[in-house]
Amino acid sequence: MGPQSTPDLSTQASSPSLSTVAIVGLGTMGTGIAEVLTRAGREVIGIDTDEAAARRAVSALESATARAVQRERLTERERQDALARFRTFTDLQAAADADLVIEVVPEDYELKRQVFAALDAVVRPDTILATGTNALSVTRLAADSQRPERVLGVHFFNPAPAMKLVEVVSSVLTAPTAVTAVTELARDLGKDPIAVGDRPGFVADGLLFGYLNQAAAMYESKYATREDIDAAMQLGCGLPMGPLALLDLIGVDTARTVLEAMYAESQDRLHAPAPILGQLAEAGLTGRKAGRGFYTYDAPGSATVVPDAESPAAADERSAGRPVSGVGVAGSGTMASGIAEVFAKAGYKVVLAARSLEKAEKAKARIAKSLGRSVDKGRMAAEARDAALAAITPAGSLDAFADVDLAVEAVAEDLAVKQELFRTLDKVCKPGAVLATTTSSLPVVACARATSRPQDVIGMHFFNPAPAMKLVEVVRTVLTADEVHATVRAVCAKVRKHPVDCGDRAGFIVNALLFPYLNNAIKMVEEHYATLDEIDAAMKLGGGYPMGPFELLDVVGLDVSLAIEKVLHAEFRDPGLAPAPLLEHLVAAGCLGRKTGRGFREYAARR
Repeated sequence: MGPQSTPDLSTQASSPSLSTVAIVGLGTMGTGIAEVLTRAGREVIGIDTDEAAARRAVSALESATARAVQRERLTERERQDALARFRTFTDLQAAADADLVIEVVPEDYELKRQVFAALDAVVRPDTILATGTNALSVTRLAADSQRPERVLGVHFFNPAPAMKLVEVVSSVLTAPTAVTAVTELARDLGKDPIAVGDRPGFVADGLLFGYLNQAAAMYESKYATREDIDAAMQLGCGLPMGPLALLDLIGVDTARTVLEAMYAESQDRLHAPAPILGQLAEAGLTGRKAGRGFYTYDAPGSATVVPDAESPAAADERSAGRPVSGVGVAGSGTMASGIAEVFAKAGYKVVLAARSLEKAEKAKARIAKSLGRSVDKGRMAAEARDAALAAITPAGSLDAFADVDLAVEAVAEDLAVKQELFRTLDKVCKPGAVLATTTSSLPVVACARATSRPQDVIGMHFFNPAPAMKLVEVVRTVLTADEVHATVRAVCAKVRKHPVDCGDRAGFIVNALLFPYLNNAIKMVEEHYATLDEIDAAMKLGGGYPMGPFELLDVVGLDVSLAIEKVLHAEFRDPGLAPAPLLEHLVAAGCLGRKTGRGFREYAARR
């Protein structure tokens, strides 16, 4: 096109339409962004020096739009129009008439700088230049550009057609009109944009990669297997993928680059890349794209995991375990009732003991209501409900545990209270009975040492609500017998729970990975980097989390969260694990979350 086609700058400034967009880099992300833009009616210029990459992008767009037609999300005419709007080139000169250029080349600063320098010589003065980086400095790229005011970040999430979040990243040099134009474009694409400042990882990845890094370090320390770490976070937190599988999807090398950038800014040890990330990257074991990372895949680029030397054996041959027919559950709260319900539905005879018979009977009544709801929803037959209720015997004393094969305590999260209870269990339970604690944060071995048979004591950390949540963390102390461990795993299988093995250290798997992430979200708010709503939206839309961190904190309870944070900090002595002051202040003020009507947010009073 000649000079006569240059748009009117005054019109462009007041209402920039960004109708023609150039994408530099046609890998997975670039191709995904191109699909989103073409289906939204934009003219898209795809640029990649590798002609094969350009051909793959065209083929991918053809396949994706064909699937959309099959699913009746596009008509064939709309598909053909979208394909016609996508043109590919191997020369950056093709971006000359673009209103917006988005670069999504590999995460290498010098490469990106060269792309921006070349674009400076090609595009119009009013063209907005956007980087798709999630780790490198947008400000530095802008400062090295001829027109820093038109440079910003636009961070899509993979897969771009499906993921709703777009982080629009401005530096101190970015013109507000550029931010407005790109934000309006994102909304027009059906995305949910949030405005963020320039720091490594921005909001979503800034929280996500610290969590992924800790998971890698947990695996490296041989604290838990890769399968157990991933299963724990999926089943315990409702996440769409486990952290190690996600690292393989993202790319181990990419994760390491992001963490290096985060650590350079924060100097927080939680962001210092776990050595295993460097070792895997240097060995070329970068995840799915290489066919091997934390897991092994049947081919480079495949999502299909195949067995390797680390895969767990099909059957547990460590020990046969002890027979269990009778179970005692100590406590009368929600967790105790839920655990008793789980065992009764699985056919065990259950003794539910509380501090008084009245409390135990109220707990059984709570179970009856729960089972009744299951019947009403068609999840359970009335006969099965009646059998489960008949299997539960309420008791007002732990003396009723004399004949149980497994005793599970679910009383207050107070070590002195639990130790006193275990001293009593030691006296009343028969020899060979397995004694289990449901603690989520206290040392299991401290409960074990309160008895004369520490080899029979183990942790069984159920998750709330116990009837619905599939995960049980099986916590061995250095004194727990193999036979006891095998017994509990067999019981978990019978009650249809997924057991994951871990050692007796603060937080076990789930809380040790979850609460530092929650703490970092609070610190992000303290630093005025993003709001509660922006952070919650970022993690739900960008990470696929069922709840944002502040929603979850208010549900868990800020006092419970603070207690767990303190335990983690005391155990690992890492300054980065110190509870955020804002959390401490809210707890001191009695703002404990939903249960008090106010936490990070305010809630309507319950009627």
